[in-house]
Order: sequence, then C-alpha cells, then structure tokens
Amino acid sequence: MIFDVTEIQKILPHRYPFLFVDAIVEMERLKRVVGIKNVTINESYFQGHFPGKPIMPGVLIIEAMAQTGGLLLLTEVPDRENKLLYFVAVDGARFRRPVVPGDQLKLEIKVVSWRGDFCKLDGRATVDGQLAAEATLMCKMVDRETPTKVEDAAK
Repeated sequence: MIFDVTEIQKILPHRYPFLFVDAIVEMERLKRVVGIKNVTINESYFQGHFPGKPIMPGVLIIEAMAQTGGLLLLTEVPDRENKLLYFVAVDGARFRRPVVPGDQLKLEIKVVSWRGDFCKLDGRATVDGQLAAEATLMCKMVDRETPTKVEDAAK
C-alpha cells in the first residue's frame, strides 16, 4: 500500500461522508494510479438506494474515480492546500455491473493529458476483475477562495 486513508486525507480535501478512496495501491507519477474503495453496508446512501436491494449509485463510483485521479494530480502540486479540482465534464460513462455492499472497487485511473490547470483522465472501476464502470473525466484546478469577513466572523 502506498497511501492509507490517513495519508489520503493529507492530500485530498474530501472528508467523511464524501471521501470515496480508502487506499492507494499503485502509483506511477504523472501517468496512472490505482485506488481501492471498500464498499460497506454502513454507507449512508444505502439507506435510500435502494431499501432491500442496496446498490452504490453510479455517480458515486464516478466520484471515487475522480478522487483517485485527483490524488495523483494533487501530489504534484506544491501548494495543494490552496487548490481544488473541479469537474468540468464526464464523457462516455458506462455502468456494467451493480456495486453492492461487500464489494471492493478497484479504481484504475490513467492521465490522458494535463496542460496547465486542465486535466483529462480515463477511469475504470472493477470488482473481482469485472468491469463495473468506466468514464473519461475532465477537471480544472482552481484556487481556493480566501474567507470573507462574514466567514471570519463566524469562526
């Protein structure tokens, strides 16, 4: 294992209940990354998706792929605590099999291109070697906004 969830949280800004990467098991700088998401019944979304037939929502599988790719990109950014990655597009998303509690998602992300603050990634999510989902993801790196006076007063 390259990063466990504690190390991941030092790089990604996401936190529970919206952190969807549990480990990074492979990483090739600027090229590819492989992450793991352990899908458990105690995930909050299973309460309503779907009662009696829990299935991980496809958009959250895509989000898990994006977070895994984002981690690869952010490891290259020296001032990453001042940056965020925003989705700008998702192309060719396909869902091939349901992801259910007890599954372990293997999230394989490859960098297609990275120019300036824009990046294009190819993502695949598999369970036991079977393709669960795939998509091409585009994201843009932006500066985090500095807090306003109102936000400062609320602290």
